Amino acid sequence: MSIRADARHLYLQVIDEIRKEIDNGVYLENEKLPSEYELSKHLGVSRATLREALRILEEDNVVTRRHGVGTFVNPKPIFSSGIEELTSVTQMIERSGKVAGTQYLSAEVVQATDEDRLKFNNQSLTSLSKIERVRTADNDPVVFCIDKIPTDLIPIEVLRDESSIFNVFESYTKKRVAYAVTYIEPVSYHDRIYSILNYASDQPLLLLKQVHYTSDDEPVLYSSNYFRSDTFSFYVLRKRV
Repeated sequence: MSIRADARHLYLQVIDEIRKEIDNGVYLENEKLPSEYELSKHLGVSRATLREALRILEEDNVVTRRHGVGTFVNPKPIFSSGIEELTSVTQMIERSGKVAGTQYLSAEVVQATDEDRLKFNNQSLTSLSKIERVRTADNDPVVFCIDKIPTDLIPIEVLRDESSIFNVFESYTKKRVAYAVTYIEPVSYHDRIYSILNYASDQPLLLLKQVHYTSDDEPVLYSSNYFRSDTFSFYVLRKRV
């Protein structure tokens, strides 16, 4: 095979060809790709061109390269959504056709820090209800969640054993979460969280840190959600102004 007839840069052609072969089932999820020598010969390009294509495919989370072992096809995310849509983790999982579940790890009242008071814009804040949970899709752990809510809004006893923080918050307080300010960070490795999610150490996690607000601009919930990147992907719709 040769892809040189295409006028674009060769590495872009290689990216498209490998993606197409993955989509067509030539290479399956979690399967090891042929060696660089075999793949470059198959595509009719140099190994330098192939390496550049694989580097970009790894950045796009299509493949994972393991030093001294080879390159492997990553599973496709079961859920992909615009990050501008505020959706609960339960809804995300159920929309993908999976059964959402919850495994509780801990529930405790913690003393508010200066950083917490800044996030909640409340200098008199003294304590928070902190809930740690694992969200599952068809019983597979896919998200590690840490949620904090001021104890004067909801007692910790009310939060225990509730699968949806949104639902229990809105039913108890009669307030509605209207929007969130979200920061996304990649997490390369975290011993405890990777172990809880049963996740490969060379795969990245996506950390979404969110402050949730009511329609009156009151900050009421802070969440740190660690998503498995083989299960979830997020994008942003950007419009030209």
